Amino acid sequence: MSTAVSTKVLVVDDSEMDRRLAGGLLGKVEGWDILYAKDGGEALSSIAADLPDIVVTDLVMPGMTGLELIESIKDDHPLIPVVLMTGKGSEQIAAQVLKQGASSYVPKSRLAEDLRETVHHLLTAAREDRVHSRLMHYLAQSDSVFVLRNDLAQIRLLAGYFQQLLRCLPLGDQSERLRVGVAIEEALNNAYFHGNLEVGGTITEVDRRKYAELAQTRSFTHPYRDRKIYVRAEISREKATFVIRDEGPGFDFAQLLDAGDIVEQEQFRGRGIVLMRTIMDEVSYNECGNEVTLIKHKVAEDFDNDDGGDDDVD
Repeated sequence: MSTAVSTKVLVVDDSEMDRRLAGGLLGKVEGWDILYAKDGGEALSSIAADLPDIVVTDLVMPGMTGLELIESIKDDHPLIPVVLMTGKGSEQIAAQVLKQGASSYVPKSRLAEDLRETVHHLLTAAREDRVHSRLMHYLAQSDSVFVLRNDLAQIRLLAGYFQQLLRCLPLGDQSERLRVGVAIEEALNNAYFHGNLEVGGTITEVDRRKYAELAQTRSFTHPYRDRKIYVRAEISREKATFVIRDEGPGFDFAQLLDAGDIVEQEQFRGRGIVLMRTIMDEVSYNECGNEVTLIKHKVAEDFDNDDGGDDDVD
């Protein structure tokens, strides 16, 4: 009789209250075993003793900061995705930390709504990535065009598919490819929610359940139901280009990209743009704001083998 292996999630925060809050939210998921550390040093000791599947860490901590912890994990354990928790007003710092290797982030004001979903998506993507064939390493060029219905399941499948194709693009390690997958899915989500379905501007207008219900209703209602999401992807050993267009009215991207407007990350689209801009090398929009182009270049030649040998992991 086989025994199911639990998923280990390490929560790092110097505040016991915040640590227990995050752990309590994640502990509600069956099969997730929550580990705790009160600072970066204790987190590294915990990782050495019992390797977690994912790390969720605060940014501002005494001694070793969240940024230093992320850098250490990326150097020594590149297969472990890291989610950053940020306090109010620290979203600009979060963008900097994303550039250092964090896979995603969640504002502390949104832990109850977003933390479980963010961790679940990253764990699913990481596991799918590890079990796929080495064949993608030998892919030299891929050009594809997809026309999607307003279907979140299709969006997630496509983001996962692109993540596999990215094995041919030298990105240094698996965690970077995972991060690019996050950015692609954020762009697709924006096209779905804000573009075709025109659902709200901020997640504070309605709660998460009502937001999802409105999106579901509009996906079956004229004119939203007839709109499509158009995706063109060109992936080679030099760079990857993704062009994602929806059939919605567009938005004033110039205003949202302004540094003064992007600090408040209660917006789905705003948070998505932070992730896209910090993970991808180039992000641009068409004139009306209903088409985004994402570009990721290969890393230095030293990393042409990609992934540091993660394909040897069963």
